[in-house]
Amino acid sequence: MMNGSLGLTMIIFGSQDGALIKKITRIEEGVLSRRTMSKSSLHVLQTCPFCWKVRGVIEHLGIDAQEIQVNAMKQKKELAFTDGWTKVPVFTDHEGTVVVDSTPIMLYIDDKYNQGKLSSGKGTERYDGMMNHVDTVWKNATIPILYGSLGSAFSTTRRISKLEKFGFISRRLYAWAGFPIMWGIIAKKRVKKDGRTPKKLWHDLLTEYTESFEGKDFFGGEQPNLVDFAAFGYMRSVSPFKQFRLLEEHENGMIWYRKMEQHLN
Repeated sequence: MMNGSLGLTMIIFGSQDGALIKKITRIEEGVLSRRTMSKSSLHVLQTCPFCWKVRGVIEHLGIDAQEIQVNAMKQKKELAFTDGWTKVPVFTDHEGTVVVDSTPIMLYIDDKYNQGKLSSGKGTERYDGMMNHVDTVWKNATIPILYGSLGSAFSTTRRISKLEKFGFISRRLYAWAGFPIMWGIIAKKRVKKDGRTPKKLWHDLLTEYTESFEGKDFFGGEQPNLVDFAAFGYMRSVSPFKQFRLLEEHENGMIWYRKMEQHLN
């Protein structure tokens, strides 16, 4: 690392619905030299659905990116280089450009490393409508499937406590204190409001999605596009948990899911 040098870092911010809000270019001493590496990096939480979205695109394109697992209790500190952004994923390319928020990251990676081929449909009603649907409805569906009952919430928080980077005390605190919060305060209300069981909700989403393929293998046609990778990321985030078997019961959804897996390098 070079000390006392001036670095140019571009930080690209996005909103949760995937729309770019603004670009901020700033000069900061040491930042570029500190962030510049021989390859790109992706700061993640191991079980975060937004991180799984980006991972899929990186794996599909075969990008050599170092994955850096963030301590779940110290995100603000470990992501301080983003100038105020406190959520994962955060992507840093080999030139030092920092991009935040999952859908803008996917678009950035596709544009920089793939000539925008995965997002060629962007701007059309079909593409934008489904991407927005996936980034809202599918996103919200991850909580009920993982925390929709007291038992599933307990098994999920225990599993997360083992997969994520916690300290000794925080790991045990999350495992035993997290599940009543996630179930009783968040998931229970969502399940009640929707009126469907988590399994029925996901099966309806997968039916609706696969029926939109117009006879093709993917939403993107003969090849997957960014909408496919966004949907795949949300579904893939459930795969480390036993509740994934409920999704495996949807035949057409799993045919699409297995085909998506074949597009990972």
